[in-house]
Amino acid sequence: MLTKYGHFITFLISMVPIVELRGAIPFGVMKCEVPWQQAVIISMIGNMLPVPFIFFFARKILEWGKDKPVIGKFFSWCLEKGHHGGEKLKAKAGDKGMFWALLLFVGIPLPGTGAWTGTLAASMLDLDFKKSVIAVICGVLLAAAIITLLTVMGFNMFITK
Repeated sequence: MLTKYGHFITFLISMVPIVELRGAIPFGVMKCEVPWQQAVIISMIGNMLPVPFIFFFARKILEWGKDKPVIGKFFSWCLEKGHHGGEKLKAKAGDKGMFWALLLFVGIPLPGTGAWTGTLAASMLDLDFKKSVIAVICGVLLAAAIITLLTVMGFNMFITK
């Protein structure tokens, strides 16, 4: 069943926040039997698809909902966390280093990093859209390379045993 819809499942997983292509590539390759080259391309496309929407709308939605009952506390917390984290990153990287800081933030596959959070941080800091998207694309390429290498190496280690 998974192999029949493997490409589509891999694509959908790559669009999910937190999981993104970090989970989609290994899942696609190991569970859905998608060839790693296809899993990488599909995952990168799926991971990048939400980026413009996050950049232009996520902050507006969070600001809209910060004073609403039930969701207000969470939305305020997201805004505060995003603003604080963005300012901290900006203080360390400076204006000229923001491109590289954003690229590495998205590209190094650690919990809480990725295209979703990187794009939200860029939006919160009012960074240039074009430069931010290029940094996120490069970061997604880096993350895809790291995850693919780990997936293929790990997959081959289990097959040879």
